[in-house]
Amino acid sequence: MTKPHVVVLDYGSGNVHSVVKAVAAAGASVELTSDRERALHADGLIVPGVGAFAAVMQQLNNVRGAELIERRLIANKPVLGICVGLQVMFENGVEHGVETEGLGQWPGLVEQLNAPVLPHIGWNTVDAADNSKLFAGIENERFYFVHSYGVTKWLLDAQGPLHPARVTWANYGEPFVAAVENGPLAATQFHPEKSGEAGIKLLNNWISNF
Repeated sequence: MTKPHVVVLDYGSGNVHSVVKAVAAAGASVELTSDRERALHADGLIVPGVGAFAAVMQQLNNVRGAELIERRLIANKPVLGICVGLQVMFENGVEHGVETEGLGQWPGLVEQLNAPVLPHIGWNTVDAADNSKLFAGIENERFYFVHSYGVTKWLLDAQGPLHPARVTWANYGEPFVAAVENGPLAATQFHPEKSGEAGIKLLNNWISNF
């Protein structure tokens, strides 16, 4: 039986090699590439993101990442964003008073968390969404976060035939979006590749639903 093929998009963001190793451990054949055709036609595409919202958006724009992601989603091909890869799926991000346009897949604003100590670094539990596929079997596990910014309000309402998104929350100073499952598009604020066996299981859950 052929393993599902996952591309980790190599667009200049850091931390990609640990993602590649984790996806392989989760049971997929995995490739790190900036090749648009390979990324477009893979069974799954992972968009990692480390650093500032504006910098990640600049890097994605340099490789026409918005078009690539949109084409996959229109074709119902799975995409998974990680950390800032989750944040850029929203409409806008504000850092140091500067607002940057995101990919706009979801309405909402990424802004600094209201917490006594930033960044939020370390292990945290999550409040998994009902019927979550990503968190099946790992609803009570802890995951590894490294971030100062997040989304504290979920604004997308399902209308007509659309199924509502499954939104998982965590709390650090205030509740924030820890993960989203919305049709072929999913994303996590935490780093599954740094979350031990629970993170590998989450990636396996994602891959198993292709």
